[in-house]
Amino acid sequence: MTDLIARLLHFLAASLARLPWPWLLKLGDAIAALWLRLDARESRVARRNLELAYPDLLPGQRAQHQRAVLRTTARQALETLRLWTRPHPENLALIREQHGVELFDAALAAGRGVIVAAPHYGNWELLNQWLAMRTPLAILYRAPDSAVGEAFLNRVRADTRQADGSDRVTQVRAEGAAVRQLFKLLNRGGVVGILPDQQPKAGDGEFAAFFGVQALTMSLLGRLAQRSGAAVLFAYCERIDAGDRDGPRFALHIEAAPAAIADADTQASVAALNAAVERIARRDPAQYQWTYKRYTLRPPGSGEVTPYLERDLERAPTPDLPLPDRKPRP
Repeated sequence: MTDLIARLLHFLAASLARLPWPWLLKLGDAIAALWLRLDARESRVARRNLELAYPDLLPGQRAQHQRAVLRTTARQALETLRLWTRPHPENLALIREQHGVELFDAALAAGRGVIVAAPHYGNWELLNQWLAMRTPLAILYRAPDSAVGEAFLNRVRADTRQADGSDRVTQVRAEGAAVRQLFKLLNRGGVVGILPDQQPKAGDGEFAAFFGVQALTMSLLGRLAQRSGAAVLFAYCERIDAGDRDGPRFALHIEAAPAAIADADTQASVAALNAAVERIARRDPAQYQWTYKRYTLRPPGSGEVTPYLERDLERAPTPDLPLPDRKPRP
């Protein structure tokens, strides 16, 4: 039954994704406007995160950021449905620029393993498809609470283009056994993709500043790099144009990670990791996933409570600004 429902969801997603690109973009804008009007969860969380990350902005400036984040988030959700259900070569044609690919090729050729750190910036699902086009890879992911949701993800992220018909993308649950599995893969010269800005469970990371606020940060990436000797690269597909009837346009970026990420000192490692993610997120705040509750867990003994309590998410009066056509300045 689980697989049947996942198949049905895939069919519905594919049907919606067949809409022309301009229609999908307008639908995304309508969803963003509705989130804002109803002060939906996405709107409340984005507003609270921006209050924490950009405390020096004026209310009107922060409201403009919030609207831009909501519009990008809604568009990306529909955009991702299309990426998941359309042929990968068609999707990869949306990448109009590529920067730093030589870094990836060199790291792959070195044969000592590659860790690709892919922040929640731009469209990371398009990045996954680009990576799978170049080489088989394993993706560390947090399984959804629903079995149907997990079956759906396994279906849409599958890429069975190897000669033996096997999948080029291996999804690895972010659980205890994952460390051993990923370490073995890296020792064989394999490629591992990790979302480095996903909040780990309590006890599975260290606190470090992220936009000036302490955030529990995964230590797994640094441990893998330090113990395996694998190269660490940051990668992201940045939206450079909203696009037209041919769809949005992206620029692929691959960059060397700070050496401190592989530091044996865990605190130094997670600090370097957050600093690198923050630098990327500041390129265009609207393209970062500010609708995610990044600061839920607070440092032990700090006396702080989660900043996402309902009293902290109450709507604040803000200027009635239109959805911006251009990205706000970081």
